Amino acid sequence: MIPPRTIELIGTELAIIWEDGTESYISSECLRAHSPSASVSGEKDIFGTQYGGESGKDYSEIAVESWTAIGNYALRFQFSDGHNTGIYSYDLLKKLGDA
Repeated sequence: MIPPRTIELIGTELAIIWEDGTESYISSECLRAHSPSASVSGEKDIFGTQYGGESGKDYSEIAVESWTAIGNYALRFQFSDGHNTGIYSYDLLKKLGDA
């Protein structure tokens, strides 16, 4: 995926304008809930047993504070609760914006 043309925070939503002119709007709550980090989704061992994760956590009061580009393929967000370990590929951001 090609990097976004424009990224802005509008209130509690991340607004992205993609190179093809389409737009995505993703709430801070959605971004935090779908963080692709092991601390959020948990991890499975070789037997399929799930460890960790934040299933059922309320993210409604959490806001995006800032973000950093990771190479030419992703963003890392800093959230108001201190979380900052998820690396969001542009493909994932596009999917979240289309949902």
